[in-house]
Amino acid sequence: FFTRCKIMTREFTPSEGKILLETARQSIAHVLRGAELPPLNLEELPPDLVEPGASFVTLTIAGQLRGCVGSIEANRALIQDVRDRAIGAAFGDPRFPSLTPSEFEDLEIEISTLSRPEPLSYHSPQDLVRKLRPGIDGVILKDQFRRATFLPQVWEKLPDPELFLSRLCLKMGLESDAWRRRNLEVETYQVQKFTEGVFRGE
Repeated sequence: FFTRCKIMTREFTPSEGKILLETARQSIAHVLRGAELPPLNLEELPPDLVEPGASFVTLTIAGQLRGCVGSIEANRALIQDVRDRAIGAAFGDPRFPSLTPSEFEDLEIEISTLSRPEPLSYHSPQDLVRKLRPGIDGVILKDQFRRATFLPQVWEKLPDPELFLSRLCLKMGLESDAWRRRNLEVETYQVQKFTEGVFRGE
């Protein structure tokens, strides 16, 4: 039902992952119907889901990205964060128009729960490349007021660390070789991933 890129301090169970996925889908459905979102009954949820947590919600249709919104910092209950990010991915990702009712049934939802980001110290561009762990680490780059991240899943499309860093610099609004030319702040994290398709046995 779920995959994880690394054993993390807090590991969620399949049943907890199912709750997160159901919450994401139901929340999107409510917005599509124009209905008011019901309050989350935190007292009836597993304790780990009401602890502060950070998440990314990724939406796809027929394998194509349809929206992705997330948070890096854990500043609200994980279940609330997932609900907010699901709605944001469906209706607030500026790269895509708002999701339509006709797309809802074909929608695939993936939820990534994030570990706490940790600083990654390095001494040179080559040292940074050596210290990255493709397929394991999500990477955050910071440059003054700019910040951007790629989830560990992005390694599947960008397996070369140098290209990975170059694309992440572009995402942050910098030149692609900025990571080579100056010392950017780097943090890494890991994720536990839940997908609807795996739950259905696909």
